[in-house]
Amino acid sequence: MPFALYLLGLAVFAQGTSEFMLSGLVSDIARDLDVSIPSAGHLTSAFAVGMVIGAPLMALLSRRFSRRRALLAFLVTFLLVHVVGALTTSFALLLVTRVIGALANAGFLAVALVTATSMVEPGAKGRATSALLGGVTVACVAGVPAGAVLGEVWGWRSAFWAVALLSVPAVIAIARAVPAGAAGAPDAAGPSALSELRALRGPRLLSTLLLGALVNGATFCTFTYLAPLVTEVTGLGPGWVPVVLALFGIGSFVGVTVGGRVADVRPVPLLVLGSLALLGGWVLLAVTAASPVAVLVLVLVQGTLSFGVGSTLISQALYAATAAPTLAGGFATAAFNVGGALGPWFGGLAISAGLGYRSPLWASALLVATALIIGATALGLSRRVRPAATAARARADSST
Repeated sequence: MPFALYLLGLAVFAQGTSEFMLSGLVSDIARDLDVSIPSAGHLTSAFAVGMVIGAPLMALLSRRFSRRRALLAFLVTFLLVHVVGALTTSFALLLVTRVIGALANAGFLAVALVTATSMVEPGAKGRATSALLGGVTVACVAGVPAGAVLGEVWGWRSAFWAVALLSVPAVIAIARAVPAGAAGAPDAAGPSALSELRALRGPRLLSTLLLGALVNGATFCTFTYLAPLVTEVTGLGPGWVPVVLALFGIGSFVGVTVGGRVADVRPVPLLVLGSLALLGGWVLLAVTAASPVAVLVLVLVQGTLSFGVGSTLISQALYAATAAPTLAGGFATAAFNVGGALGPWFGGLAISAGLGYRSPLWASALLVATALIIGATALGLSRRVRPAATAARARADSST
């Protein structure tokens, strides 16, 4: 893998830390800004909504600039809004900064995904995606637990300052490592924005994006409320929250690494078997959430399965959108953050309904079960359509 790809991963690490760290800070933010825990959980949904809206829009906007220039603009904006977020005492303003930060994050990730896959051979999109998303998983392993520790020791604002400082070396690295002309503004001979948008209507791509949204929704539905689950249901002290988050992050790193190696050669078995195991894991975790040992083991397993299946779906979306080289990353990012927005909302709705802190686990299981049903239906339809299309072509050939 090209060295510049790992430098992009450094920036993704900073952004992933910001996106995920609220799972360890929700209670502290709610207490400090005098809002409920489900309301504080909406900060995660707001970030995801910003990424949903921003990913395709920012991908379109980035067509006007070199990719280095676009990457730097998005990352600097991301850095500045975290400074504002660290200083504010208003929950409403904090919510606004999360949306703006998400727009910048979405634009960066959309451009970075396309840049990363353009650096490797056509059949290595899964490994390139894995290397880039490795920054997200390292954020789960190190950044998010560190943010939780900072929040516990110095308050949640210190975690926001840490993300801003972490973004500085990423800005310098991208400015130096990504050539100004490398994979820059779209080639004049390349597809237009309109032709790329048409290419994004393919049934294979749409079904893959829908499955990704559901699986990612299940992940965020539980991950956002891990802290109160651990302290209120499992009975562990607040000091265990960073440990649980780190276990989830270690699992996610393993999942992305393995998924990246398998996604390019055997994606369907990985998706089918991984999704079935993911469904069973959410159900088992919901049933055994009062057991510290079960929670520690299953959080690790679910992190592995969630990111293994999720990263594979991202790479498959990029394979399915080869005719949309500029916008593919934006729409993949948007689809996955639809899940990132709906998941915490779904979990918060269950908690607000009085169903307790186990309820997001059951909601996650329901989302994965829905994905399995849709995936099986789409696979069955594709197998029916393929022979019919082959027969139609054969008839056309024979008639000529």
